[in-house]
Amino acid sequence: MIPFDAEAFSRLFAQYNAAIWPAQFGALVLGLTALWLSVKPRPWSGRFIAASLAAFWLWCGVVYHIQFFTTINWAAWGFGAIFAVQGIAFLWSGAVRGRLDFRFAETRSDWFGLGLAAFAILVYPSLSWAVGRDWLEVGLFGVAPCPVTIYTFGLLMLCKPRIPLALLIIPVLWSVVGISTVWALARPEDLILAAAAGLALGFAVAQRLRHLRF
Repeated sequence: MIPFDAEAFSRLFAQYNAAIWPAQFGALVLGLTALWLSVKPRPWSGRFIAASLAAFWLWCGVVYHIQFFTTINWAAWGFGAIFAVQGIAFLWSGAVRGRLDFRFAETRSDWFGLGLAAFAILVYPSLSWAVGRDWLEVGLFGVAPCPVTIYTFGLLMLCKPRIPLALLIIPVLWSVVGISTVWALARPEDLILAAAAGLALGFAVAQRLRHLRF
């Protein structure tokens, strides 16, 4: 049972977006830059992209979940913790150790990944406006959990030589949470979480099966 309704959730987002402005603009620039570097990579692109993903997950965990969402949902303490864990994982494995290589190579996985990342940045907020929601009530890219999760699936699908399964666990878990509240919170745009999670997991498993020897 969700301890709040759709109206309370929308009010929370309006308060949140107003309080953090203009962080949304900075997140947009960072996300577009990271996506561009996956298509036109530099020697340091992997570390930059991983650091960007770490920033998004840590922000959503600490600022959105713990500072704001906890005011209407006690479970947000746990959500904040797992988002922080995901952020630290990106920071350690990608930004510090340099073990994540994000490169667009025109495979099917890459095209789907690029599409998901672009969807999270450009289309996701537009769907919210299309159903009549005020922009302050929209989950904007980089500062809201669901578009950050969709974007993360997209970029992980660009990882070479294959999608890291360990970094899919928390995004998949959050997708289950997001999908379970779609109708209760009147957020149909979050249905894309199911497709994003399914695509990322499907391609990750397929990549590993291709390398098995029977």
